[in-house]
Amino acid sequence: MKFINSSKAVVLSLCVLSLLHINAQNAKEEKSIISTKPFTDGTNHWYHIKDASNIVNPAPDQPQYAENEYAKIADNILLFQRNNGGWPKNYDMKAILTPAQIDTVIKTKSILHTTFDNETTYTHVHYLAQVYTLTKETKYMEGVLKGIDFILEAQYDNGGWPQYFPLEKGYSRHITFNDGAYMGIMNLLKKIVNNDADYVFIDQKTREKVTASYQKGIDCILKMQIVDNGKLTAWCQQHDEITLLPAWARKFEPPSICNAESVDVVLFLMAIDNPDQKIINSVQSAVKWFQDSKIYNTRVESFKAPEMESKYKKITNDVRVVTDTTAPPIWTRYYELKTHKPLFSDRDSQLLYSLAEVSRERRSGYAWYTDKPEKALKKYPAWQKKWAPDADVLKQ
Repeated sequence: MKFINSSKAVVLSLCVLSLLHINAQNAKEEKSIISTKPFTDGTNHWYHIKDASNIVNPAPDQPQYAENEYAKIADNILLFQRNNGGWPKNYDMKAILTPAQIDTVIKTKSILHTTFDNETTYTHVHYLAQVYTLTKETKYMEGVLKGIDFILEAQYDNGGWPQYFPLEKGYSRHITFNDGAYMGIMNLLKKIVNNDADYVFIDQKTREKVTASYQKGIDCILKMQIVDNGKLTAWCQQHDEITLLPAWARKFEPPSICNAESVDVVLFLMAIDNPDQKIINSVQSAVKWFQDSKIYNTRVESFKAPEMESKYKKITNDVRVVTDTTAPPIWTRYYELKTHKPLFSDRDSQLLYSLAEVSRERRSGYAWYTDKPEKALKKYPAWQKKWAPDADVLKQ
């Protein structure tokens, strides 16, 4: 009888161990699928937008690695990493490159045309860090450290980052929130500062440099918040790297209060534990701006239109604004400084005040309206009760 009970116990123990092994294996396999979603913008540009400056162009039916082939994707990332530690933009990190494509990319390693635009560099660093955590292969750690050094070197003394580094001519020198560049860098640095599990290998000296850089980045954010008509509002897509004032970028991106880009800034500030009074005032002012700049009874719709070929791509749709009393609140991407009117523009840099005035190529090819501020407004009540219980700006 004792033997039978003992046998049952052994069998039960083996079953438990087997289940634990299966669960551990499943967890490892789940972790092994590292999302390549952060590279979507660059991938789409490579395949769908003509660019004569591309190092390599996609082949017809270019094959791709599966999402779980993370080491091969990471090897692609290392292939595109340049000698200065940064990356060029707008390539598919999942592409299975031909020998000729690989040879061409290798020959560009010394070119110093590297950027944070279109979610570049900081996303590559984070992917490599995750792969190093899984594989412990030194080459991935080295890629991460080179990337971090690049980010630290690119930072201005005032705490901001340019769009391209080394610095180039034109608006790419501006401190750039557009396409998530600034906040993408800050969220990466935050992971290191907060001892994220994928960055435990970072040495103490580098960690201290990152912490100092991160704090300078926060200080610069607060300094750039636009004071308009005597009140703090939100931020522009890009700010002058010297004066920190709103600045022009592309010809249709004017100095203005930019709601879409400001939301990620506010959400970042809201996530800071024990915020000081400057951060609290910054969040409160931006949330009040979002509330006051709502547009009601308005819906934006896309519809099919006769095909046209632009310099950049083939266009088969158009966009219009319609009145709809059931539509949720919406915001324009731009609001004019001083007047706070919804603002639009075109490739001739003319300031316009309705979407209908914008050429079809830009009207249908750019996000002129946004609902992103709703994210900040929804998070605000819980944040306000925790960090500013005596000051609810939405009830003023």
